[in-house]
Amino acid sequence: MKEKTKSFKNLEIRDINSEGFGVARADEKVVFVKNAIPEEIVDVRIYKKKRRYLYGQVERYIALSPERIQPICEHFGECGGCKLQFLSYEKQLFYKGKTVLENIKRIGKITPESIFPALSSPKSFEYRNKLEFTFSNKRWITQSEVDSENEIKQKNALGFHVAGRFDKVLDINKCYLQNNVVNEIRNAVRNFALENNFSFYDLVAQNGFLRNLIFRTTSTGELMVAFSFAENNNDAINKMMDFTLSKFPQITTLVYFINTKKNDTLYDIDFTIVKGNGFITENLDGILYKVGPKSFFQTNSYQTLNLYRRIKELAEFTGTEIVFDLYTGTGSIALYIAKKVNRVLGIESVPEAIADAKENARINHIENTEFIVGDMRDVFTSEFINEHGNPDVIITDPPRAGMHPKVVENLLFAAPKKIIYVSCNSATQARDLALLKKDYRLVAIQPVDMFPQTAHMENIALLVKNQI
Repeated sequence: MKEKTKSFKNLEIRDINSEGFGVARADEKVVFVKNAIPEEIVDVRIYKKKRRYLYGQVERYIALSPERIQPICEHFGECGGCKLQFLSYEKQLFYKGKTVLENIKRIGKITPESIFPALSSPKSFEYRNKLEFTFSNKRWITQSEVDSENEIKQKNALGFHVAGRFDKVLDINKCYLQNNVVNEIRNAVRNFALENNFSFYDLVAQNGFLRNLIFRTTSTGELMVAFSFAENNNDAINKMMDFTLSKFPQITTLVYFINTKKNDTLYDIDFTIVKGNGFITENLDGILYKVGPKSFFQTNSYQTLNLYRRIKELAEFTGTEIVFDLYTGTGSIALYIAKKVNRVLGIESVPEAIADAKENARINHIENTEFIVGDMRDVFTSEFINEHGNPDVIITDPPRAGMHPKVVENLLFAAPKKIIYVSCNSATQARDLALLKKDYRLVAIQPVDMFPQTAHMENIALLVKNQI
């Protein structure tokens, strides 16, 4: 006999978690509720159960929060990309900053000496410099289409993957995360593909012609468009390239990939340049960054500038420092601070990223940086530190998983006067800070909102070595 779906009446939403769900309590368990925010009273239907918590969907709103606003995006609720769009931006900053501090206190068992208010993004919409859309022949059928009971004839889509469904793509009409020319190009490309009967990719069978469409922009107005084709069909490719260029001459550079692999990654595939140099150039306070179709770069250029400025302010460089930049990526932080310090050494595991870092150092005529490629656990060792000397400052910006315990161990061995820990996941950051606190004071934290309308929050932690 099938278990009856559990429901709760009159739940009070008291907080927002790191996934953007409202937080309530029922039956001595935490309940995470979709599309609910603090100060709201809701009836909830449970759709997923865990040992210590439940996930629920709102069945009825009894009382709405005064901070609730009308989402501007027609795809809100089905896209899943901007989960906090119904919450005023000021309150988004408040709750996301609150989550960072709670993680530091609860997981790290540390209270920062100074807690700076969350740094707001200059733009809360149209802030992303990179978006990737997927072609699919299995379009997600929206709830309004289901309710209409009309026959569904058009099943191709160019849009975003639906959360939890790798095989379904929501067709996007307008996305507010980049400027509107991106919407115009994407919609024109989709319509041209449909008119010419180009096949959209089948994510299950893994066949079809059109696979991905990637846009990269800069704060200076440059625009890159990159196509990924799953078939090397020269006639169709040329037809698509000619159409795109003739319709949108403002494109700075146009490239395409032929990707016949079983995954969407493009790092190991060469690309063909149709127009431009195959890269665009970002400018952050006079430092130039070449951004290619495969380059890693922070996705919010406007806020990246504020992030880097804040790192420099917190570090209080005097010009004499030796700095290690761990997980340097394309060396963007290292290059930004290079003129304020004596020397910077960056370490990164991705060879292509290190190649970009060296090239960016060359075009900026920066000669006091060195970039080394290799896995952090293998490169950043006590022998490496003895060879290169103990740094005055270490900047570390690891992936969401945080730092490996061996990296933390060698960071303590290096014993810099200051550590600046930049993180996109305050939970793993807090775990690592707990390992560092025996030798370091957590002087300050600075939450930085890199991703408005989402639950994600970057955080800068400034640590200073204890006096002996």
